[in-house]
Amino acid sequence: MIAIVDCNSFYCSCERLFRPPLLQHPVVVLSNNDGCIVSRSDEAKALGIPMAGPYFESRDLMQAHDVAVFSSNYNLYGDLSMRVMDSLRHVAGEEQVEVYSVDEAFVNLPEMHVSALDAAARELRRTVEQWTGISVSVGVAPTKTLAKLANYLAKKNKQASDCVTVLATAAQQKEALQQTRLENIWGVGRAYARKLYEVGITNGWELMHQPEAWINHQLGGVNGLRLLRELRGEPAIGLKEELVQKKMIATTRMFGYPVSDLVSIKEALATYTSRAAEKLRRQHSAAGEIGVFMVKKDEDHLTDFYHGSTLRRQMRLPTPTSATQMLIKPALEMAEELFESGHSYKKAGVLLSGLVPDTSRQGNLFAEETTNCTPRLMEMMDNINFSQRDDILKFASSGTRRDWKMRQEKRSPRYTTRWDELCEVR
Repeated sequence: MIAIVDCNSFYCSCERLFRPPLLQHPVVVLSNNDGCIVSRSDEAKALGIPMAGPYFESRDLMQAHDVAVFSSNYNLYGDLSMRVMDSLRHVAGEEQVEVYSVDEAFVNLPEMHVSALDAAARELRRTVEQWTGISVSVGVAPTKTLAKLANYLAKKNKQASDCVTVLATAAQQKEALQQTRLENIWGVGRAYARKLYEVGITNGWELMHQPEAWINHQLGGVNGLRLLRELRGEPAIGLKEELVQKKMIATTRMFGYPVSDLVSIKEALATYTSRAAEKLRRQHSAAGEIGVFMVKKDEDHLTDFYHGSTLRRQMRLPTPTSATQMLIKPALEMAEELFESGHSYKKAGVLLSGLVPDTSRQGNLFAEETTNCTPRLMEMMDNINFSQRDDILKFASSGTRRDWKMRQEKRSPRYTTRWDELCEVR
């Protein structure tokens, strides 16, 4: 059986951890530059505050109900996420835990009687909450997809479920699938859900009974068949295996204020490239292409590399690489080509594509080889930055002052990663 442990309103839970008076109080956390709402406590949801809605649209409502508002504090969230995952590894074993996102992890449970599964799930929940202070919900089922469904139901009514739902028997799975709309099933998505609604399929139970040939044709071939088998209780997505493999990596940010000078633009793109390269190395890949884009302040809409903006460039690299310095150089060259003097810019980004496994890169007879020490250098930088936080080691091209960085006017202290921001107890 597989359990998924999912932190409840994770960012809000992190903010509450060091502020006990907020435990029963409405809390929201804002996105980069304090633009949109990215996390809401249950009390904030009950007020009708929309997820992903612009902060300014809900400001009056939040002020009227004294909602606690915080800027994103990624140092704090990352450290507490690591503590949650380490707790799970300690309980279940290193090889039995797959971290799926910053606030979710799959756990492979040992063989046990169906009647013991509920107690095992509650022990996972109790241990994480006691050791880290972060509340979680746990869903258990024979497959990853059904476990995600169980977790969704556990969160849907926390009081009734006590944040734990087990779908161990065929009867339990049938009831759960019949009451769950398609867009709430992991792996379906809104686009496929609309397509299925059009042909009269409205819930997971009806989807599960469709012929394999029809699913293969209508739901993306192999991925659709894997989803179907998972819904039927047949494991088709193993531990340490993602449903969809990443084909590109992007890092984009809004600036803290409009930027009009090339130096700041280049510093930002060098910083974003460094971050994207870290993600690349984390999944042991190398990039064959790199692209950059910049968005002018007077654009009427937000944009990304492929939509709307005319200020974009893409370049094929001589050989695939994951070395930060080999990626920064072409990114800055393209930034110089794109930059138009006299304009202000509100956003920029870097996209790495043409990804290949780092261990099987195709060489280039005519390209200059990087030194043998580069992989070791990158590994040392990543380890130091991960342990010390806040990019303590960085390339000079990414700047030192970084005045263009995003606004975080409501950020709480980084309680667990900064000596000068430790929580004071009186």
